[in-house]
Amino acid sequence: MTTQLMSRLRQSLDDGGLHGSFLVRDLDTGEELGIEPDLQFPAASLVKIPLALTTLDRIRRGELDGAHPVQVQPGRLDIPGPTGLSKFRHPASVAIDDLLYLSVCLSDNTASDALLGLTPPAAVTAFLREHDHPGIVVRHRFSDLSDTPAERLDADEGHLAHSLAIAAGTAGRGHSIPQLDVSRANSGSARAFVQLLQAIWRPKSIDPEVAERVRDLLANNLLRHRLTPDFASDAARWSSKTGTLLNLRHEVGVVEHADGQAFAVAVLTESRVAAGIQPAAEALMGAVARQLRDQLRR
Repeated sequence: MTTQLMSRLRQSLDDGGLHGSFLVRDLDTGEELGIEPDLQFPAASLVKIPLALTTLDRIRRGELDGAHPVQVQPGRLDIPGPTGLSKFRHPASVAIDDLLYLSVCLSDNTASDALLGLTPPAAVTAFLREHDHPGIVVRHRFSDLSDTPAERLDADEGHLAHSLAIAAGTAGRGHSIPQLDVSRANSGSARAFVQLLQAIWRPKSIDPEVAERVRDLLANNLLRHRLTPDFASDAARWSSKTGTLLNLRHEVGVVEHADGQAFAVAVLTESRVAAGIQPAAEALMGAVARQLRDQLRR
């Protein structure tokens, strides 16, 4: 039954023009089902989760003050997509705690870069290594994500940027666009992010209060258009973070059921369709992830 399901899901993804790394894990039993769960992808905004963890742990240790105001210059981005401070027209003073909210819940790249100004990418990666999470690497600032061919072309030429993103990769996950090259970009796999979610929801080495704050941020995430329709309900709480870059569409999160069961879900995908808006791809991601969860839940 499981073999037939996996074959059918792989075919559905291929028919929909998607290639991805999927993993669903029961947080208490450790049982899991996945599709290429160890395949590395550029992680885009998913690395805002370890950035929040590292920042909150520094606050816990007294290295940072959550109430400390940070002067943030406006993002000055007039392209569709960015939110929060990235769209501000004037400088603002924002407390570190509030930058965390903007970074995780609104996926604000300008707020995230302000946090990286306090805790650089190498320090975030070092925190992950210290807590035994080698599968995620943070290498660069989020402003790099708004410096791709999509921003250099006219709005009616967006399909050309997606065509380049689709065609210019290598078999070894390299890419002529640096933000899509796993050896140069912020990167991770479905397994790596599920392991991180496990550490946040069932903390051992991570401080419990830090983990609780990150769970609260993920529960208040406002970007809920991918997996949320398949996991959120009156009888289930869905907490997650999305990541988007050119032809990449990701989401990772945890669904907590009223009966006590909890599942970590990680979906990292790349599309072969040269279009920026693909609701069918979003729906397919959720449908495949939910069927994996349903199989485990049985």
